[in-house]
Amino acid sequence: MIVDEALETTAADTTNVSETDSHLQVTNDGHDSLRYHLLGPSLTKAGQDSVDQQKVSEIIYNASKGSKYFNNEEYKDKNLTQKIERILSRKRQLERVDLASDLRRADDYIVEQEVSRDLSQTIVHIDCDAFYAAVEELDRPELKDVPMAVGKGVLTTCNYHARKFGCRSGMAGFVAMKLCPSLICLPLNFEKYTAKAGEVRDILADYDTRFESASIDEAYLNITQYCEDHEMDPEDVVTQLRDEVHQKTKITISAGIAANAKIAKIASNRNKPNGQFRVASERAVILSFMHDLPTRKVNGVGRVFERELDAIGIKTCGDIYPLRAYLSKLFGEKAFHFLIQCYLGLGRTAVQPAGEYERKSVGTESTFRDVSGKAELREKLRWIAEELEKDLIRTQFKGRTLVLKVKLHTYEVLTRQVIPPKAVHVADDLYAYALPMMAKLEKEIPGMKLRLMGLRCTNLVSTKKVNVNFFGLLRHRTSNNGDGPLSTKAPSSDDDGMWEVWPEAEFEEAARQEREDDMNELERLSQEEYVGDTSQQPQHATHIARSSVLDQESLEKHEDFWDCPICDKPQKANDKEFNEHIDHCLSRQTIKQAVKDMPIESLDQSISSYVQSTSSRNIGIRKRKSPFSNPHESKKRLFFGTR
Repeated sequence: MIVDEALETTAADTTNVSETDSHLQVTNDGHDSLRYHLLGPSLTKAGQDSVDQQKVSEIIYNASKGSKYFNNEEYKDKNLTQKIERILSRKRQLERVDLASDLRRADDYIVEQEVSRDLSQTIVHIDCDAFYAAVEELDRPELKDVPMAVGKGVLTTCNYHARKFGCRSGMAGFVAMKLCPSLICLPLNFEKYTAKAGEVRDILADYDTRFESASIDEAYLNITQYCEDHEMDPEDVVTQLRDEVHQKTKITISAGIAANAKIAKIASNRNKPNGQFRVASERAVILSFMHDLPTRKVNGVGRVFERELDAIGIKTCGDIYPLRAYLSKLFGEKAFHFLIQCYLGLGRTAVQPAGEYERKSVGTESTFRDVSGKAELREKLRWIAEELEKDLIRTQFKGRTLVLKVKLHTYEVLTRQVIPPKAVHVADDLYAYALPMMAKLEKEIPGMKLRLMGLRCTNLVSTKKVNVNFFGLLRHRTSNNGDGPLSTKAPSSDDDGMWEVWPEAEFEEAARQEREDDMNELERLSQEEYVGDTSQQPQHATHIARSSVLDQESLEKHEDFWDCPICDKPQKANDKEFNEHIDHCLSRQTIKQAVKDMPIESLDQSISSYVQSTSSRNIGIRKRKSPFSNPHESKKRLFFGTR
């Protein structure tokens, strides 16, 4: 079952998405787009096809209306609506401009990408089915046949019985109970999940010792060598892998098989639960597979970007090609590259252990009920400084740059950054350099009330005796030596490094952050719902649920997030990822626009012409490198752990 059934499935998915869009247009209060936004980040999760999404959206809308969370989401929705209006205005302007040169440049880029297409690797994305719920059901088999979920304040996962009612990850617990009154919610048990993840990890290593963890229930493998060594077909290998996992761990996994990680990720969701799907490593098959695929199905396209694309006529990946001349002007160069690669079905083929990525930042933060008053704020700041010192000692780093993040009671996020005269890691120094930033904010905002505070060190300096990386090479350092006088600066987004980066990594991270933001905000909504009953208030459950098991101690203490100064969305406390997200936000805030249809058939003609031209002139094309081949790229989160 390769592409024909894939296209049928895609058509069905498109129908469901269209139905969701259409039934949200029946209201007259101007909140149609907000209702769709409130449906949450897991709308495309497996098991949602038969759900009445209008009913779900109305329940979420009515349950959250009047809360700070609702007001904040309404504010964001209005801003996005205004932004889209500007995009459409710019689109109309660009339709009157000659974009012939942009069209030629886009075609040249497409042909260059086609020539460098790598179909030699077999990449597998595995995804444990309803992982937390599946692990809990092992201890309580009676829950297999009833709706159940894991997570109290916010659902971190739910079984497929619960999904039939519209329940899904990232949903506030009290909302889920209104959708399914019989829903059984269990508390999180990370020790149990980590142990089970370790069992899965051991099996994965038998097929690819350099497998790459993507989350606690996901991983990428390159089984090319395994297939060759055992003279097996990829589908047979994955079937064997899935059977082995089920037999030894008693949980099921679904898998996607493709020529690159992007398509493998999409394919793994096709036959859930306990299934697999392969997209053959053939150019024609890949193009057909991507053509009718809704953009939201691509990892890296979140709800905000989906709505922006939809506004200019891009609903499926096939819609990207006719608009190729406009993409860079509307979305920026990185978005242009990302979207073209989505259309072509291109992605990274390098898979390597997450432990080989260098850490770029260390941070900690705490969410609390509204706090004001200098004494209490300084007490919080001192505690956070002490927690950060522990993390810096544990990770063996000092920071040349110190960032303070606060979230006001109005949900407005502010960040301040300072460069001390020396790298810091001691709590006294962290507090001393953070305090002036806090004091300045207090002067700027009289009566300041906070609900979140955090500190983060970036531009890290290793405190290990030998300053070398995994490959025995000196680690990359910023050009700022940090020896100058105390100064402040705005965060920089110029951190591309020496390698050309696959743009999908940045967009996937941005989409992930969008999902985490939704879960975090819903957690706060649930906290407000439980006012007066502190015993039921969820404490960072969502943060932990989506975090790494790289270090169990850090999981038990806290999670690290920093809000983007552009979109105000919480970002993982990782300097590289944070800067990439800012760059992405900035590029997306540049004007977007328009559409001009060009025949898709011209692509093959362009490729043929280009190949002949480059052959006759002996012009080489620089081969794109995956960011994951670069030891200086940002450290990714470990979930299945290291070996």
